[in-house]
Amino acid sequence: MSNKPLQSDRMRDRYKDVLPNDPRIRQMNITTLSTVGTPQLDELREKVKIVDVWASNLDEEMEVILSTLEKYPCIAMDTEFPGIVARPTGQFRSSSEHYYQTVRCNVNLLKIIQLGLTFSDENGNLPEDGRCSWQFNFKFNIQEDMYAQDSIELLTRSGIDFNTHQNDGIDVEYFGELLMSSGVVFNDNVKWISFHSAYDFAYLIKLLTCSPLPNVESEFFDLLHHFFPCIFDIKYLMKSCDTLKGGLNHLAEELNVTRIGPAHQAGSDSLLTAATFFKMMRVFFENNLSDPKYIGVLYGLGQGYDNAAISTAPNQGTPGTPTSSVISTTVVNAGREKEANDDGYSLSG
Repeated sequence: MSNKPLQSDRMRDRYKDVLPNDPRIRQMNITTLSTVGTPQLDELREKVKIVDVWASNLDEEMEVILSTLEKYPCIAMDTEFPGIVARPTGQFRSSSEHYYQTVRCNVNLLKIIQLGLTFSDENGNLPEDGRCSWQFNFKFNIQEDMYAQDSIELLTRSGIDFNTHQNDGIDVEYFGELLMSSGVVFNDNVKWISFHSAYDFAYLIKLLTCSPLPNVESEFFDLLHHFFPCIFDIKYLMKSCDTLKGGLNHLAEELNVTRIGPAHQAGSDSLLTAATFFKMMRVFFENNLSDPKYIGVLYGLGQGYDNAAISTAPNQGTPGTPTSSVISTTVVNAGREKEANDDGYSLSG
C-alpha cells in the first residue's frame, strides 16, 4: 500500500462556509422509508428527486450534500461498474480470500461508471424537498476503457448513455477529493447501507486513495473501517432472517417495497436499498440493529462468508487473477481483445 497522503488536507475545508441551515435547502420529513409499499408511495413518488450529477453541477450538488448530511446521516449506496472481466485461479485458503482476489483484480482493472447515494435519518425519513438521492456519473470511454460486453449492453438497455459519460462525466480523482472533504467519510455518525457491496466499497476505496486495492484482505478491511466506520450490508443481514433469500429486487418484492426510477441505475438502486433496509429493520429486527455482529461486515468477505479452502484452475472455466499465479482471460474492449498488465497479473486474449 502506498505511503503517500490520501488527499490534500485542505480539501477537508473546501465547503466549510456552507451551513446546515442554508435557506436554499429547507428540509422536513415527508415520509418514512419503512412505509414504502403503502398508499404513501404515491406521495413519495411525486416528491422524491434523483439528482443526476455530471462534471458541470458537481460542486453545486456537493454543497447540497454537505447541508443534507447533518440531519440525514444514513447513506444508502450503490454503484454501477463495467462487469467482471477476470477471475482468480490457484490455491486459496478460503472462499473469502478467493472472492476478495476476484474483487481486487477487477476493481484495479476497471473504472466506476455511476455512484448512487440516498440520504435519510435513522428512522428512514427523507428530506421534505425530495432531494434525497444523487446519481454521480463518471467519465467512461467504451473505445478505450475495459468492460464486459454483457454488462455494458445491460447498462445501455437501462438508459445509461455512454456518449454523455465520455463527454460530460465526472473526473474520478477530483470526485475523490470532494468526497474526502464532504463529511461522509471518516465520520462515526454516518451509517452506510448497502446490498452485497464488496465491489461497491472497493470502488469507493480505490477512488478515495487513488491507489490500487491492497493485496491482502485484512488491509482492505483496515481501509474500509477507516473510511466507513459503520456499514450495514443487507445481504449479510438476510442470513439472520430464515425466510429472506435472493437479490435486492426479489427482496424488495417480498417486503412490498416498490422501486422509484429505472433499475440498474445507481440512483434508483440506492433509493431501493434504503427503502428495503428500513422495511426489513422494522419487520425483522424490531428497529434495532445495535448488536455489533451486524456492523461492518460485507457479505462474501471475512466473517460474511462460510469459509472453506478452494482451488480453481483455468481449465475449469474460471479465467481470472491470482494470489500469486499468472492468469489468462479475454477482456472485451469495444469489441476487441486487449492486453493489460497490472499489479502482478496479466490478461491477454
